[in-house]
Amino acid sequence: MFFKDRRERNAKAVLPLLPLRDLVVFPHMVVPLIVGREKSIATLNAAKAGDKTLFLAAQREARTNNPAPGDIYEVGCIASIIQLLKLPDGTVKVLVEGKTRAQVVRYTESRDFFQVELEPLAEPEAESVETDALIRSVRQAFEQYVKLAQGIPPEMMLTVQQIDDPSKLADTLVAQLAFKLPEKQSLLEEADPKRRLERIYEHLQSEIEILQVEKKIKSRVKKQMEKSQKEYYLNEQMQAIQKELGEKDEFKNELQELESRIRDKHLTSEALSKLGKELRKLKLMSPMSAEANVVRTYVDVVLSLPWGEFTEDRLDIVQAARVLDEDHYGLRKIKERILEYLAVASLVERMNGPILCLVGPPGVGKTSLARSIARATNRHFVRMALGGVRDEAEIRGHRRTYIGAMPGKVVQAVRKAGSGNPVFLLDEIDKMSTDFRGDPSAALLEVLDPEQNETFNDHYLDLDYDLSKVMFICTANSLHGIPAPLQDRLEIIRLPGYTEQEKLSIARRYLIPKQLENHGITEENLVITQQAATQVVRRYTKEAGVRNLEREVAAICRKVAKRVVRKGKDTRVKVTSKNVEKLLGVPKFRYGKVSERDEIGFVQGLAWTNAGGVMVPIEAAAVRGNGKTTLTGQLGNVFQESSQAAITYIRSRSANLGLKPDFYQELDIHVHVPELWGVDGPSAGITIATAVVSAVTGIAVRRDIAMTGEITLRGKVRPIGGLKEKLLAAHRAGVRRVLVPKDNEPDLADIPRVVRDKLEILTVVHMDEVLAEALAITNPDDLFRQAPAAETSS
Repeated sequence: MFFKDRRERNAKAVLPLLPLRDLVVFPHMVVPLIVGREKSIATLNAAKAGDKTLFLAAQREARTNNPAPGDIYEVGCIASIIQLLKLPDGTVKVLVEGKTRAQVVRYTESRDFFQVELEPLAEPEAESVETDALIRSVRQAFEQYVKLAQGIPPEMMLTVQQIDDPSKLADTLVAQLAFKLPEKQSLLEEADPKRRLERIYEHLQSEIEILQVEKKIKSRVKKQMEKSQKEYYLNEQMQAIQKELGEKDEFKNELQELESRIRDKHLTSEALSKLGKELRKLKLMSPMSAEANVVRTYVDVVLSLPWGEFTEDRLDIVQAARVLDEDHYGLRKIKERILEYLAVASLVERMNGPILCLVGPPGVGKTSLARSIARATNRHFVRMALGGVRDEAEIRGHRRTYIGAMPGKVVQAVRKAGSGNPVFLLDEIDKMSTDFRGDPSAALLEVLDPEQNETFNDHYLDLDYDLSKVMFICTANSLHGIPAPLQDRLEIIRLPGYTEQEKLSIARRYLIPKQLENHGITEENLVITQQAATQVVRRYTKEAGVRNLEREVAAICRKVAKRVVRKGKDTRVKVTSKNVEKLLGVPKFRYGKVSERDEIGFVQGLAWTNAGGVMVPIEAAAVRGNGKTTLTGQLGNVFQESSQAAITYIRSRSANLGLKPDFYQELDIHVHVPELWGVDGPSAGITIATAVVSAVTGIAVRRDIAMTGEITLRGKVRPIGGLKEKLLAAHRAGVRRVLVPKDNEPDLADIPRVVRDKLEILTVVHMDEVLAEALAITNPDDLFRQAPAAETSS
């Protein structure tokens, strides 16, 4: 039974309960149900056996197959069965109609199904002017909702217009609106019709707003689709016209490919705008026109650059140090600098690449070190040779107004690297020159300036490209060829020559295994003893690096390879100090042999050239004449000026040296550098002065001494550069004593210990000290019969 009038609604009823999944049934609502659970089918059978009335309540969780009383909501709807049909698969299809709200009081005992005692939910009186106004508002909102929403039949609006009961109106509208199950259950439990209508009205307003926004979006999308369809239609027409003209589809396919590449690239906004304009121009051009080829090439070049593509640095400094040590021996300063960069990079999120300049003589490993740095940091490596470059366009590229224009070598190298942070080697940066086409070193100012290269602008690209992540490494033999503004942007790291011990270690670890592999022989075929390697270093090479040493090792390997081919693969050759000459011929250099006796007017000087430190023998002779001074040899201007300063000092000290005041008027002095070293600079000043003093006084110079230092007119010894390279040269030549300026004493800390132990290094302040140490006299006081003159203005 169900409650027919208000008096009966105060009574209680006992009815079978049918739990529902994902469904809330309201009064006045007709719903078809498919019932398959045994307990639910038993509920229907019990209701059918009675007056076809049952209680419908929703489950709290739809996934529960066998709900307990606690899994079912207490408030539901009393409904009557209109039609019941058993299906072949055992399920039952039933049509029910909701009648009234009710609430479970308690569950009664029943084995096969749920049976509950119910009490009705009393609805308060809702008739008022406010309720009438609310009903009108709800009807208007629902009418607007029906116009916007899809799937609601128009007849439903007529039905709603005919309902005056607020409770029935609310229950009817709930069935047509998209409420979630908890919200529907909440509306079912709400007994006050006015409150239910208010909530429905709020929901309608919210849905109307959403539907209006959806309608705007659909309208906008439709317009865009119409525009796209129009463009597609026009493009199809253009394609048909091009086919009639005999043009192929390759041009269109190429344009589509370029558009796809532009979408896939992480371009800057400037580059994206530029390429968009170029592509639109290209679409309007004939594929066979010259201008189309220019535009197509430009777009392809820009897209081939690594925009926002970077390799990940190897920040493990232990692993990086191992890689650097594997490839190169020594070179402590540059290795530490790279490891410092990696350490800082691991601590900060954004860091610009360093700009280093490796300065050193040929053959010390500058270029190969750059490759090793790339391997240690896990970056790509590119090299740009600057030797002989004299055109600014080589760096910045040509503008597109020129026929055959291309980007500069910097952009081309980054394009070749395929990443935006390669190790970029600028080789032989000191060998650039200048002519009427511009100065390439000035163009490099922007490339190598960390404050500017973030927006490097190539003439061809006409776009800003970021080079700040690139690790630039420059190499040079000397700083003399690098302009001062460019030097200011570089972090200079000097690579001096190798000591004898370092050369032997490099030969044993790197050069000999490399040449064995290059010549197809093994360690079983060739063994080079330590004594033989030492003799090769001393008597067949005379260099700061190891390039000639590698050539000599290769020459030995070729001789052995010839024997292996003739006698078989089991041939074994052992190279010792006794048979080196048979393989390499007559020694090319003397080692450790100084003059057998002290000589007059002959002094060993030290110089620093692009090839490293060298010994420079200087001779002086004094013959009767009329005061003429002659300088011969391949000498630079500064060297000649230094010679004049040395001779002027001697004239000022003639009285102390026991010479006539006008001795220079009776003698012709000739200073000569026998070997073609091509030296320049002031560091030979004390050497020339010593040679001339020896020549005019007839006192010999000690044979085991070498010297370097600049001389002033007052006889002071000033500091010089390249001390490490000069001392390495003295060590290679077998000299025992070296005179150096006192002001260069701090530089001695950089000298390898093996060199310092072999050399007696004396520091001097004044030329008088130099003469006292260099001239072969027992008592220096015999030379200077007077104390050194006090400084006077000259």
